[in-house]
Amino acid sequence: MSYELTPNDTYRRMAYIRAFEEQVLELGREGEVVGSVHLALGQEAIPVGAMAALEAQDRVLATYRGHGWALACGSDPRGLMAEIAQREAGVNGGRAGSPMLSDPDVGFLGENSIIGAHLPIGTGVALASQIAGETRVVIVSLGDGAMNQGSTTEAMIFAAAKNLPVIFLCENNGWSEMTPIGTTTRGEHLARRGQGLCIESVIVDGGDPVAVCEAVSGAAEQCRRGEGPVLLECKTVRLSGHYNKDIQHYRGQDDIDAAAEEDPLLRMREMGAISAEEAATIEAEVKAEVAHLAEEVRGLSAPSADTALSHLYGPDPAGGLAGAEGDVNVKEIPYFRAVNEALRWAMTNCPEVIVYGEDVGVAGGIFGVTRGLQKEFGSERVFDTPIAEAAILGSAVGAAMHGLRPVVEIMWADFVFVALDQIVNQAANVRYVNRSKLSAPLVVRMQQGFTPGSCAQHSQSIEAILSHIPGIKVGMPSTPQDAYAMTLAAINDPDPVVQIEHRAMYQNTGEVRLGSPSELARGARVQRDGSDVAIISWGSMVGASLEAAEILAGEGIEALVLDLRWLRPLDDEAIASAVRRAGGHVLVVHEAVLTGGFGAEIAARIAERHFETLAGPVHRLATPDVRMPSAPNLQQVLIPNASDVADLVRKLLGR
Repeated sequence: MSYELTPNDTYRRMAYIRAFEEQVLELGREGEVVGSVHLALGQEAIPVGAMAALEAQDRVLATYRGHGWALACGSDPRGLMAEIAQREAGVNGGRAGSPMLSDPDVGFLGENSIIGAHLPIGTGVALASQIAGETRVVIVSLGDGAMNQGSTTEAMIFAAAKNLPVIFLCENNGWSEMTPIGTTTRGEHLARRGQGLCIESVIVDGGDPVAVCEAVSGAAEQCRRGEGPVLLECKTVRLSGHYNKDIQHYRGQDDIDAAAEEDPLLRMREMGAISAEEAATIEAEVKAEVAHLAEEVRGLSAPSADTALSHLYGPDPAGGLAGAEGDVNVKEIPYFRAVNEALRWAMTNCPEVIVYGEDVGVAGGIFGVTRGLQKEFGSERVFDTPIAEAAILGSAVGAAMHGLRPVVEIMWADFVFVALDQIVNQAANVRYVNRSKLSAPLVVRMQQGFTPGSCAQHSQSIEAILSHIPGIKVGMPSTPQDAYAMTLAAINDPDPVVQIEHRAMYQNTGEVRLGSPSELARGARVQRDGSDVAIISWGSMVGASLEAAEILAGEGIEALVLDLRWLRPLDDEAIASAVRRAGGHVLVVHEAVLTGGFGAEIAARIAERHFETLAGPVHRLATPDVRMPSAPNLQQVLIPNASDVADLVRKLLGR
């Protein structure tokens, strides 16, 4: 980074990227690279020019067409080529391949194969730098097609609202995959999008590395002054297809010829910046270098199969955010207040914790969960955001990657679907792809479930969807004590955690051991012992299950009630113990709809692992497969209650 752009050095850097990618293309033809490879032939001037203007502390995120950016950042070419060829010696150990490779050791936070998804992450890295008082600048490269993504607009809105030091650099080669940008976008200049968001926006000749360097240098200075973000639209060309096996049948020859005339290497030669002889010498040298690399890579071994499951989660935290046993202060408080107290304790004892989301600052959230936190800790650590879920979640990923412990709120769980990518494709992958060189210890809080008068877009129970995703953890507190303890466990965890609260329980009161010792983000709990039947539940249905157990006890039936608490990781030992102690009679109860609900996972595991212990089939009780109506009387017909639980237990036991 921050190198001098002499003509010979510039040409060499560009020619090296070109030769490197052409060699990768050849490895693909040989079968040494499996899968798609997206080349940036013709766009070499942009990363070379940009990185000449940046400093060592700056960070880069790129699209899946980012080999040149990684090289310009200083990645070891051997490790980079080995990664593209899915070898053990690759920068990511073969876990990323071509479209997701990263090299955090040189400031390259990685490519992203989800178009536009990395922009919110880049804003989070910039946010962390801003909060830390650093002068770091984050540059995020994107293609012209990504300008049409909602996550792109959300990221720009978020960055503008917070004056973040981020440069959005659009590499506009005129093609959105296999569709010309002109057929999907009105207007010639995409930079006008930024102007519409009150972001400084500049159109740059992307075939001229000096022009790119000057534009990035100016944008970086502006960002370091606290006047970011900046949008740069670099006009460039694409000399090859969208990916390595693209025959470009959709592209006219005249367009291909016009692009070839704008080849940045050709332009340097034609402008006389470098002689034909010097250019030929450089090209021969770099081709020989990358050919030698390729020969090495061909002989490298594939990753060991023994490592396939490693680095999915980090080690258990050694310390904790909560206090010692002697510091415990027992209070009777509501569930929502227990979460608030946990956030307050965490923010007091861990300066890396920040809290943000829609209306969580001044208003304290629509349910009052974050009330008073901004007043106590300031608007830098507790703040409101635009209504932009992708920006909220994505920025949390980036901020967590850069050392913060963000706790973000999605106002209603139903809303997470507009930005689910940031959990499923982004947060869940950080540690695994980077083999623990990077992690994303963030917490996503959301509330779900039905309440009288709620509608079908504000009442779903979505824990099964989230619990399906490896790389994240999912917890569902059912008591005020768990709301407190599990919130702290989530914040203290080294990996992404989704905490799902139930708004119908926010006013439930109970004893909470404030300042109690830390827990780990795992573990079920037996809420009531019994030997006749095991009722396994979580979240809102734990209360109904306990009420049913009391009813059944009056009839001589002793029910064990197991509160799973954490659905990922799942406490298989606690489930096994409950099945044994209840003589193999098992009922699983949840509020979510029956089909595809997490109860199916519990039932399947029990059937597979404890078939000999079972006294009969595992039964499930859940909401029928229907949308949730708003009328309270219709809701009551659908949602399981204590009477329903008791009736099914009687049927299960033949009583």
